[in-house]
Amino acid sequence: MFEFINDPEERGQVGIGTLIVFIAMVLVAAIAAGVLINTAGFLQTKSEATGQEASSQVSNRVTVVSAYGNVTADKSGVDYVNVTVMRAAGAENINLSRATIQWIGPDTARTLTWADAAGVDSYELDKVRGDNDQVLTDQDSRITIVMNASAIRGGTPLGEGTDAQLTITTQYGAKTTYWATVPESLQGKNVVEL
Repeated sequence: MFEFINDPEERGQVGIGTLIVFIAMVLVAAIAAGVLINTAGFLQTKSEATGQEASSQVSNRVTVVSAYGNVTADKSGVDYVNVTVMRAAGAENINLSRATIQWIGPDTARTLTWADAAGVDSYELDKVRGDNDQVLTDQDSRITIVMNASAIRGGTPLGEGTDAQLTITTQYGAKTTYWATVPESLQGKNVVEL
């Protein structure tokens, strides 16, 4: 059943062939293991980065504390919309000068960015409480976002009973939506809650 090799020279050749095959198998296994470890490390790094970005988009947003509007002198509508915001629970520092605001009003849609004065395509920031006038640094910080509704709407203020949808997107990509609704009557008022 088994053939015995008695010639010493033939026995050595069989051993060397087996050794070469064994070394080749070890090399292939080592290369495959290296590729698998490298791929696993890459996937782990990628998944951690994706998880952090997703977490930032969910948690690093603002919360609207209050909103009010300045009534025009002739009581025809609201010419300035003021939205006071704070950091949401668990959020990191939020730089409002790097945020964007999507304004979707009765007949106007614009994307607003920060500037020194509120205009057609811009909003300004007023510090209410905290140590910075652009960055929400802690839970007690409050900053008011001021938008010129008349400029945004081409010279027409937000009229009685109208509303505008405001979507504030932070530098992290987290979004907060707020509806600014003007009351049905502005008579006798200089400022109204929105």
